[in-house]
Amino acid sequence: MPIFAKLKPVPLFEVTPMTTMNISLPDALKEFVDAQVKNRGYSTSSEYVRDLIRNDQVRQAEQRLAALMLEGLESGPAVPVTEAYWNNKRDALKQRHPAR
Repeated sequence: MPIFAKLKPVPLFEVTPMTTMNISLPDALKEFVDAQVKNRGYSTSSEYVRDLIRNDQVRQAEQRLAALMLEGLESGPAVPVTEAYWNNKRDALKQRHPAR
């Protein structure tokens, strides 16, 4: 069987439940949002706001990843990760958490 035969079709538009959230904006911000919708090809202001939120989620995830990478760099000298390294890790875990 070809590998492609095992793939599930992906719907073009995934239907997800939506919740309504009302926000109040000063006129200047509302005009800005309307201009972004018009000039950047969004169909509605809701679509624009959803895109802003998704972009913020990505930005926060990237900041968290950068912080974790920095923490790793500052944690001490690098250790070569070999098969023996992983075998030792597995053995240590098995000793701390024996099968019940």
